[in-house]
Amino acid sequence: MSGELSPIDRAKFIAAKRSIQYVEDGMRVGLGTGSTAAWMVRCLGELVRKEGLQITGVPTSTRTAELAKQVGLRVASLDEAKWLDITIDGTDEYDANLNLIKGGGGALLQEKIVATASDQMIVIADVSKQVEQLGAFPLPVEIIPFGWQTTKTLIEETLINLDVMGRSSALRLDRDQPYRTDEGNYILDLHLRRIGNPRQVSLVLNQIPGVVENGLFIDICDIVVIGHCDGMVELRDINNGTVTQDRIEIAESDNLFSDM
Repeated sequence: MSGELSPIDRAKFIAAKRSIQYVEDGMRVGLGTGSTAAWMVRCLGELVRKEGLQITGVPTSTRTAELAKQVGLRVASLDEAKWLDITIDGTDEYDANLNLIKGGGGALLQEKIVATASDQMIVIADVSKQVEQLGAFPLPVEIIPFGWQTTKTLIEETLINLDVMGRSSALRLDRDQPYRTDEGNYILDLHLRRIGNPRQVSLVLNQIPGVVENGLFIDICDIVVIGHCDGMVELRDINNGTVTQDRIEIAESDNLFSDM
């Protein structure tokens, strides 16, 4: 399998494979959304098949729910599970304090709800997602469709008083129509370039009428698992203040993702 993967995909797979070592029998596990999280869901499905773990997955999007069912995971809603032991998800950016930008896949609202309803959040990433300051990746903001242009104007006016480098925003499109989240909302992508005070930006954005939630995850992530294409894994634990390394070996006969 390793020869079929690009270096980035290999790094994502390695991070995903290492992250499921945090999952134990009987756990309720939040399942993230996005390309890296999809590797994790498939790895988790393989783990359940091989070792017979009894776990319950709580997906953060309809597409993650569909994938989880395909690989044989037991799926439940958050209302059914009530509280989770762990959530494993990807990220679009992370900084040294393990603050994140998420929502590139359009599921930021459910992702944030599920992550904050968990004892622990594990983030999986390749090294390209690490930044000195958040903001190079456009910040997604979920807004209701009613009066969205007014909400867009209010957001851009509010950004004038915040420590950001850029202030433009764009409605996310799906072909020629506004992209719709699972909740039927729109997403504005804010091109901020640099976010000097992520906590302040998050708090202020969520006070604007029409804004449902933003993609800044502050003080939510506990551990980042960083995969490298050579099999090395770096584990950063914000609570223990530790950085450790591990290695994941991939057998050439491992065809877990041959259908992707």
